Amino acid sequence: MTAKRILVVDNEAKMRRILELSLKSMGHEVEQAGDGQEALAILESGSFDLVLTDLRMPRLDGIGLLRALREADNDIPVIVMTAYGTIETAVAAMKVGAADYVIRPFEMETIEMAVTRALTMQVVQRENRFLKEEVSRGWGDFVGTSKPMQELYDLLKQVAPTRSSIFIVGETGTGKELVARAIHVASGRSGLFVPINCAAIPAELLESELFGHVKGAFTGALRDRIGKCELASGGTLFLDEITEMPVGLQAKLLRVLQEGVIEKVGGNTATPVDLRVVAATNRDPQQSVDAGLLRRDLYFRLNVVRVDVPLLRDRHGDIPLLVDYFVHKYSIELSRTPPHMSADALAILEGYGWPGNVRELENLIERAMVLCRGDLITVAHLPAGLGKAPVVPTTGGTADVDAKAMPHDPDSLSLRRHVDELERRLIDEALKRAGGNKAAAARLLKISERALWYKIKRYGLT
Repeated sequence: MTAKRILVVDNEAKMRRILELSLKSMGHEVEQAGDGQEALAILESGSFDLVLTDLRMPRLDGIGLLRALREADNDIPVIVMTAYGTIETAVAAMKVGAADYVIRPFEMETIEMAVTRALTMQVVQRENRFLKEEVSRGWGDFVGTSKPMQELYDLLKQVAPTRSSIFIVGETGTGKELVARAIHVASGRSGLFVPINCAAIPAELLESELFGHVKGAFTGALRDRIGKCELASGGTLFLDEITEMPVGLQAKLLRVLQEGVIEKVGGNTATPVDLRVVAATNRDPQQSVDAGLLRRDLYFRLNVVRVDVPLLRDRHGDIPLLVDYFVHKYSIELSRTPPHMSADALAILEGYGWPGNVRELENLIERAMVLCRGDLITVAHLPAGLGKAPVVPTTGGTADVDAKAMPHDPDSLSLRRHVDELERRLIDEALKRAGGNKAAAARLLKISERALWYKIKRYGLT
């Protein structure tokens, strides 16, 4: 465990000294206070990780100190020390919010175990709070079996277990953060995945968000705060829209990456951090460097491995799977049976250009789910004009076709109709060869079982 700052509160100077020596032998920094009043003054002037206090003291006792901390919304863990005959008081302290209690007289080993336990629990609780905030922000697992997605999976399998910095490039809505989270999970790093959107935070606050600050560093800095770099130590720091970070701050970030230490805003103490950085942008990185938006040295430091996230319009074959995924997702949220999507509606989605990528598709499915009252999503539930065909040039080149040469059947040249028919026949043949075993049929077709289930339902196969 890294060194922590501990405040020892006891009216007996000899006991304070004994505890100080024991805790310093564990590698911790220790300060002393003679009673609760003095302790509150010391806590106001600096940041501590733990308080170890006696219960019976003049002016302000241990219970009073604990109440004052909790009323000030200070969640610092407090261990109380009590004599054998006052265990009831220790229990009362636990009810007020003490992390643990130790009965006097005690062995130093007992104190050391209680301190280690309280500090470990503090880290766990901090991470749990962070994770609860982050759980609702993910899209869930990857969805897609297309060639671009298979190539992405293969690349991630190669780079995720390494410590190399990764630069993710992709249009808005492609799922860059989802890729970054997948890299973190597959990396095996035990720390947190900590995202920060450089475009969403005002420039004057971004430095504090990254590196933290000490109390009084600026107006409104009422207490010490841990920055995202320190929170991500041992894990992964995800810098989304890195090109929106002020160039001056980019220089400080580069120093952190090169030296592995941070300094809080207003502080003068270097704190070591173990970071794996994944950056992302929706711009062309080289153009951002040329335009002065991204420091060239930082770009080289981050761009060890580049990952390009496929556009949705380049993987139309994944649209049925994504539709199925989002329909089921919002069916759970809306507490309803998942509706099906009509072939006409699905064809429109598959023919659309998706400038907003997967995020646009998700929003569209959520809208359709809200509007659809029955068990079938139809064209009427899609935004008006979504299915309008693109304008075909009428002059020049091969687009200038004599209307008399066109066949009478307008569907005879429908690529979608012929592709659907071929796909249906192949699936039917695979099912026959596999004796109706869908897992085996999926392997023959080289698609996922989930994709096969969807297509069987779509084509009405048995």
